[in-house]
Amino acid sequence: MLKIAYSDVYKYDLPQGHRFPMIKYELLPEQLLYEGTVSKDNFFEPGKLTHDQLLTTHTATYLDKLNNLSLNRKEIRNIGFPVQKSLIERGKIISSGTYECAMYALQYGVSMNIAGGTHHSYADRGEGFCIYNDMALASNLLMSSAQVKQVLFIDLDVHQGNGNAHIFRDSPSVYTFSMHGANNYPLRKEKSDMDIGVPDKIEDDAYLAILKRTLPYLFDTVQPEVVFYLAGVDVLESDKLGRLKLTKKGCSARDKMVLDLCKLNSVPVVVTMGGGYSERLADIIDAHANTYRIAQSIFF
Repeated sequence: MLKIAYSDVYKYDLPQGHRFPMIKYELLPEQLLYEGTVSKDNFFEPGKLTHDQLLTTHTATYLDKLNNLSLNRKEIRNIGFPVQKSLIERGKIISSGTYECAMYALQYGVSMNIAGGTHHSYADRGEGFCIYNDMALASNLLMSSAQVKQVLFIDLDVHQGNGNAHIFRDSPSVYTFSMHGANNYPLRKEKSDMDIGVPDKIEDDAYLAILKRTLPYLFDTVQPEVVFYLAGVDVLESDKLGRLKLTKKGCSARDKMVLDLCKLNSVPVVVTMGGGYSERLADIIDAHANTYRIAQSIFF
């Protein structure tokens, strides 16, 4: 069964100006239920990571600043959200959702988080609307409990996974692959194990050709025991921030390519949603829903 992490706290009520991209966390589950892709039995409500679990990835100083709401103005500005207690607690639940998805993926082959993909968060700071790094936390928790020894990140959000790259820069147990807009945020890129920066306005065929050449190499070389796939839909031509020219069909083909290879290689995969900022909310929801439709068709 496809297990999907979702909690009502994902529907966070931010001040005007920040609210639009958050609406998808409420509408995506409704769409999946409405069309019959999933049922209520597919969803589970995650718990909350403890302080000790957070310390597997984040520094004590950073966590203390969050818990005491003592970030300075620059640190808050880098995160991009007004930082308040409820937002910090929400991040602990989303991160637990990704970790619990990993546990389900080991059992069922795939599991998905309606949120997550907070790949801009570093060990000691947040950036780019990311407070905690959910994929890094889940990976470290899996490895610290000896459930897996080798992890592969496939990050196909339009923005480089700079936090992922920096956290695991000296860790041979986590291989970080990021394929992103070369000229997009962040301005200063970190060094992943493999980075592919694609040009502005790249279209489906060229994008998918690069991925088709790269993914089999990664599976053969890394030999992962679990994959964390960040399936951002900000690669769409309609996206306000992406600057690429992928269609929804191309985005779906991307998802299918990744998930097919996970299934073919019998590697459990955890899927997080990442970014999506198209003008039409319907485009965001449909593109994200496609990822779930594809996962259901491949694994179940």
